[in-house]
Formats: sequence, structure tokens, C-alpha cells
Amino acid sequence: MNQKFPINWDTIKVVIFDIDGTLYTQSRLRKKMAYALLSHYSVRPWRLQDILILRHFRAEREKRTGHAGYDLENAQYIWCAEKGNYLIDRVKKVVDQWMFTFPNQYLATCTYPGTKSFFNKLRSVDIKIAIYSDYKAHDKLKAMDLEADMIVSSTDPEIDRLKPDPKGLLYIANKLEVSPQECLFIGDRQELDGECAINANMPYLIVDKKPFSSFDFYKQLENTLTPVLTALEPVKN
Repeated sequence: MNQKFPINWDTIKVVIFDIDGTLYTQSRLRKKMAYALLSHYSVRPWRLQDILILRHFRAEREKRTGHAGYDLENAQYIWCAEKGNYLIDRVKKVVDQWMFTFPNQYLATCTYPGTKSFFNKLRSVDIKIAIYSDYKAHDKLKAMDLEADMIVSSTDPEIDRLKPDPKGLLYIANKLEVSPQECLFIGDRQELDGECAINANMPYLIVDKKPFSSFDFYKQLENTLTPVLTALEPVKN
């Protein structure tokens, strides 16, 4: 079930984060990307089909929530190529440029307020940090100047599962040698992240849907850790 504040931090050893929509605001990023795409393709109208490739890539993945199969990393491009009769190499090139590379330059300014501070607070009380995303995650995390003890994506060969299949969460718990009940998963979509946690029998939170300027989810969560931090501090004589 979806936990509410306060969290019983005495039982939590690992906090696992989704990325897209969880660590940064997608609405602000989409505005920046819309402008970038318009600027790029307005002078290259003969390549406008790239926009359809991006749309089909996302749509075909969304159709396959919970997909379990071999070599998901390549399968996702094949789904898109077959949908629009595109060459796979072109699909990979367009998706890599506009979904996995170009947007990263904007992530620092789209990262939710309080995120880095909350990461630092978790480390100060020896709670490990992990990332589980349906998409590639290493470069995104680096762009946001955030670090994690473990980063896992659904397309990793060890996983090959899309949310809400719980394999990614269970894999992280196993590798970090904790039980699912000793983890807290934080995501932004109940139908994916929430259900994924439920399927893993793991506590979870869904981030508040607030405007960027008033977003205080991580600040509130950090405040619940303060008593734990105080308890760990040495007593002054």
C-alpha cells in the first residue's frame, strides 16, 4: 500500500528512485525540448519523419507495460521500426539523440527542488540510494549531479522487464542484500511505479503533483529524517 508521512525510517535501509517525473519535472523539460525540436526541424523539413519516430517509440513502449522478454534493449527499437516501417539504425539514431542525449543538458534546471539535499540526508544516515527506471539512467543521473549506490534500468540484460513487473526492484533488493520490506520505492505514476512496488511487496510513495515553484515533496520527506539524524549524533557533555 502507498505509505503516508511519517515514514518509519528505522526499517528502511535502501531508498529506490524512479527518474522521469520523479527526480525532475517533465513538463518543464518538454517545453524546452519542444522548442529545440521546432528550431531543429523547421530548417530541415525533409527530416520531419524523425518526430513520428519519437512518437511511435514512446507509444509502442507504453502499449507494452509489464513486457517480459529477451533483449528488451533491442526489442524496443524493433517495435518502433515495425510500426512505421523505419530502418532500425535510423530509429536508434533518432531516439539516442533526442531522448537519451540532447535532453540531458536541461536536466539540472529541471531537477525538483530539494532532491540533492534529500540524497545527501539519506547518505548522512547510512541509507543506500538506488535508481530503477524503465529507460537508461546513468547519464541522466550524472546530468543532475546525483549519485547512487546502484543504477538499474528495465533494458538491462539482467532485467529485461518493463514496469509494473517487479523484477527490477527485486533485483536491487537482492543485490544490496536487503528484503523488499526494507526498501522504499519513490515514483510518480501509480499505474507503473505504485503497482511495481505492490507486486514486489515493497513500501512506496508517489510524488506530489505540484507546480515546480511550489514542489516541496523532498523537503517534507527530508524533515521526517531529522529525528533519525539527531538520534545518531553523539551526546555532548
